[in-house]
Amino acid sequence: MNTLGRSGVPVTGLSFGAAGIGNLYTEVTDEQAYEAVGAAWTSGIRYFDTAPHYGLGLSERRLGAALRGLPRAEYTVSTKVGRLLEPVDTGGDDLADGFAVPATHRRVWDFSADGVRRSLDASLERLGLDQVDVVYLHDPDDHAEQAIREGYPALEELRSQGVVGAIGAGMNQTETLTRFVRETDVDVVLCAGRYTLLDHGALTGLLPAARDRGTSVVIGGAFNSGLLADPRPGATYDYAVASDELLDRALRLKEIAGRHGTSLRAAALAFPAAHPAVTSVLAGARSGAEVRDCAERFATPVPPDFWRELRTEGLLPATAPVPAPEPS
Repeated sequence: MNTLGRSGVPVTGLSFGAAGIGNLYTEVTDEQAYEAVGAAWTSGIRYFDTAPHYGLGLSERRLGAALRGLPRAEYTVSTKVGRLLEPVDTGGDDLADGFAVPATHRRVWDFSADGVRRSLDASLERLGLDQVDVVYLHDPDDHAEQAIREGYPALEELRSQGVVGAIGAGMNQTETLTRFVRETDVDVVLCAGRYTLLDHGALTGLLPAARDRGTSVVIGGAFNSGLLADPRPGATYDYAVASDELLDRALRLKEIAGRHGTSLRAAALAFPAAHPAVTSVLAGARSGAEVRDCAERFATPVPPDFWRELRTEGLLPATAPVPAPEPS
């Protein structure tokens, strides 16, 4: 087990991202969602991440139900604040925001202290928990000032009161996350999609800053929302169809992996985990089979010659850490 920053909150090296069981892109049944969480547990995963945004609360409800009955002291749950869910009666669905659920609520941005507390209270109710272990400020891209001036102090107070164990921010970009690391005492930041085999953006700013400050980094989006899991025409990159250039690069990575007797999925999970600032890699899954595949790939060493060829071919920066070779 690793721990988040100085908080002592434990997390496993591979963690479960629950957006998929909130019907990200496509509908998932309750049974499939529970099977996915159960497979994560059986595979040794003990850190589970969710958010109100994922399926308008569906992800939180399903995750809470799936974890019910398991020993609470043995797992870590994180959720997020910044979007309040307000009931609406307009009909339709939520596919415009990426989730195949009825549009029963609308999201309202709110990083105020009151908004943070209201959001957390609602999440606890959906999860059926008395406490969550980690709370992230979620996507404060256009609300950075309010999130830092109002939302962060509210989380800091909740942490000091023991209501939550660790606090942080989660985003799809590095600039504001680096600001959180440098200007606040967050325990952890969740960086999605910006430290992968295709995007090394976090390498020069965020990760060194986190290392200097003793802040943990959780990496999400290791597959860049699909392209690195299964590169093919129509595959998604950052929630949109990948460009021909990115697809060609991903296929090249896959071909090199195959020649070295490994898989692109294994390499995609191993790469971010090798950085000393990274505490956990978050793998999104919507089925037991996907979870078991991720766990198996994560546990499988990637041959050193694969990393050497990536560097030689200019596909990996010389400064990017790679997994240490297995002892002979």
